[in-house]
Amino acid sequence: MKTVIIGAGAMGCLYAAMLARAGKEVWLRVRNKAHADTIRTRGLLIEESDRPWHIPFERITSEPALLGGADIVILFVKAYDTAEALSSIAGIISDKTTVVTLQNGLGNVEHIRRYVPEHQILAGTTAHGANVVSTGHVRHAGVGETVFGPVTAAGKKRVGAVKELFEQAGITATIANDVNVLLWGKLIVNIGINPLTAIMRIKNGQILDYPPLRETMHKIVQEGAAVAAALGVTLPYPDPVRKVEDVCKATAQNISSMHQDIRAGRKTEIGQINGAVVSYGDKLEVPTPVNSMLANLVQTMEQLK
Repeated sequence: MKTVIIGAGAMGCLYAAMLARAGKEVWLRVRNKAHADTIRTRGLLIEESDRPWHIPFERITSEPALLGGADIVILFVKAYDTAEALSSIAGIISDKTTVVTLQNGLGNVEHIRRYVPEHQILAGTTAHGANVVSTGHVRHAGVGETVFGPVTAAGKKRVGAVKELFEQAGITATIANDVNVLLWGKLIVNIGINPLTAIMRIKNGQILDYPPLRETMHKIVQEGAAVAAALGVTLPYPDPVRKVEDVCKATAQNISSMHQDIRAGRKTEIGQINGAVVSYGDKLEVPTPVNSMLANLVQTMEQLK
């Protein structure tokens, strides 16, 4: 079974390395040829809490035509790059290909539907945390479940092969019955952590160290939960604020992806995270002033490079 991972950031490299270590045929597709050349030459280096490990990695390219057909495609590109990524690799997707999105934010499935039939799409989230140290060098900052499920009932027959692939690589995988609940559950966590850590340039756990910041996080999450409720989405936990606080504690030393992006001068996924809450809130007439303010601040920070 051939797996192609789209995006060689922290998560893409981490999953590629774990699958390769398990002896799986896995390819990485990147946009930057220099990055591909570096990883092909140096391999992938993963820093774990106990020890680092290295694996040679030659199956990487910036040219989609060299990938060939794929049994499984895993998307780890930024949410705003989803449509472009799918368009560029359309030639490697057949009716046998399963496309898995483990990306942040909302809207990814909608983009994928333009290129892939619904029954071929699986969507989910991962609780693994990873930071890029340098090209092909990743710090594995946190371990957790990867949870995913079919977008439509017709896709249920595809989940078993992906679950088996992950578990054979040491990636704990769980099947979700309702993908929409899963994605909103992850979104609420992201809206509470990502923008605050990016703006304040702090680690996840530090949000809880400062009462005004903690209170702001509560307001962000409460707004998001109100929007989810208005949409009829039942979140996968009873207390959204407590859930986000628990994640802050569990990932206390993590540097969020949005924080990493701001620090590196890159565009963030704020539009698909807090911006998505604001967009839904406007349509449903649910006030989201704190999320709106944070989206504006992060978008301004992107311009102040």
